[in-house]
Amino acid sequence: MSDAQAPLIVWFRDDLRLMDLPALAAAAASDQPLICCYIYDTESAGLRAPGGASCWWLHHSLLALRAQLQGLGGELILRQGKSVDVLMEIAAQTGANGIVCTRAYEPAQIGLEVELARRADDEGLTCRRYPGQLLFEPEAVATGQGTPFRVFTPFWKACRRLVEPAFPVPAPTTLRFYAGDCTTEPLSSLQLAPQAPDWAQGWESLWQPGTAGAQQRLGEFLRETVEDYAAGRDFPGLGATSRLSAHLHFGEISARSVWHAAQQQARERPELGPQIDKFLAELGWREFNRHLLFHYPQIVSQPFSPRFSAFPWQSHPQALLAWQRGQTGYPIVDAGMRELWQTGVMHNRVRMIVASFLSKHLLIDWRDGEAWFWDTLVDADLANNVGGWQWVAGSGADASPYFRVFNPTLQSAKFDKAGDYVRRWVPELAELPAKYLHEPAEAPPEVLEAAGVELGATYPKPLVEHRFARQRALDAYAALT
Repeated sequence: MSDAQAPLIVWFRDDLRLMDLPALAAAAASDQPLICCYIYDTESAGLRAPGGASCWWLHHSLLALRAQLQGLGGELILRQGKSVDVLMEIAAQTGANGIVCTRAYEPAQIGLEVELARRADDEGLTCRRYPGQLLFEPEAVATGQGTPFRVFTPFWKACRRLVEPAFPVPAPTTLRFYAGDCTTEPLSSLQLAPQAPDWAQGWESLWQPGTAGAQQRLGEFLRETVEDYAAGRDFPGLGATSRLSAHLHFGEISARSVWHAAQQQARERPELGPQIDKFLAELGWREFNRHLLFHYPQIVSQPFSPRFSAFPWQSHPQALLAWQRGQTGYPIVDAGMRELWQTGVMHNRVRMIVASFLSKHLLIDWRDGEAWFWDTLVDADLANNVGGWQWVAGSGADASPYFRVFNPTLQSAKFDKAGDYVRRWVPELAELPAKYLHEPAEAPPEVLEAAGVELGATYPKPLVEHRFARQRALDAYAALT
């Protein structure tokens, strides 16, 4: 088989799209027949199996990608096992002479790429990686001393001084596919979608995984929501966020597609400039977290600040369970945890509040919270998850100061003043007047009775008193200095 006739393997990972995918564009330009494959890998060393909510999204995202490829006359080959072994098996079965993929930045995924390059070289195969996840590659952004950034603001300023990301490349309208036999598995064999019980029932009405859903969500955000983004994004009852995070994590839309769509909107409506800049800065946080994970891979399981290795985390299984179930006695915390369980997502402001409550009010290890988020978020993302939790706990890069302990009651009163968010997710408190909604334990007995609330029965008493918890946290943090 000549090089031009030999098939080329396109290995999809967290890049489940056809538009603006450099690896696919390079493969198409080769004019070789393509084998498009996705490997569900829970076996390779160091890889972290996706959580339940992520598996639900992945199932539907793979359906969407498969439909796109079928629309072009091809197929998505599905396999499971160790990625490198499976890729070598596909190459041996089909006579493929090369593999292309999108570059990853997580430690275990980088290890896979190194192993793949070695095995491919041993077998006489080409193996090429292409950018596709980020606006700016980690090596392109450095301090004046040539070192990685550890603080977001100078990092993002340095990014903005770089050459603007290239314009996205349209999805191919034709592709040449391999016509021979190539073993595939039914999507159902991956067992990604919950069956008994179907705890994700109704999620199809909340989310539309896949490129079409991503583009629709981006368009709606830029047309209808971005006008109040800078201020509105902090208020969980307003729905002022982009809700693009899962689409970006699974690569259903590229970061530079989002970037250029936002910039185009700013050109067409200059008055939106400040709102667009704030939105792009949040995209910058995504870049920053990957920058940190790439340069400091130990942060997956270890504190970025070494002194936090000695922090006296406490084991409270019952308190952890109450937090997970949204039964802490702090309405804003409980609302966030219930929103997460019922929808697979939680408002960004509330993520900070619930993370602060777990790590600072309860002194429970941030890694326990991060593990719960990993399992329950549809947008669970290693870099964002670890970066966010370490930031709140005070152990991360550019972290929230250790002495900043969110008061959940004040946060609730400030960012959910009318109580729309709390009432939606904690309906047993819905009849409480706003004056007491954020702190039911302070409501007079007659107010509680009129609202049908019985503390300790229909709604829990607070797990811990705020002033006590705050001082306990400050004492624990101060002992590290």
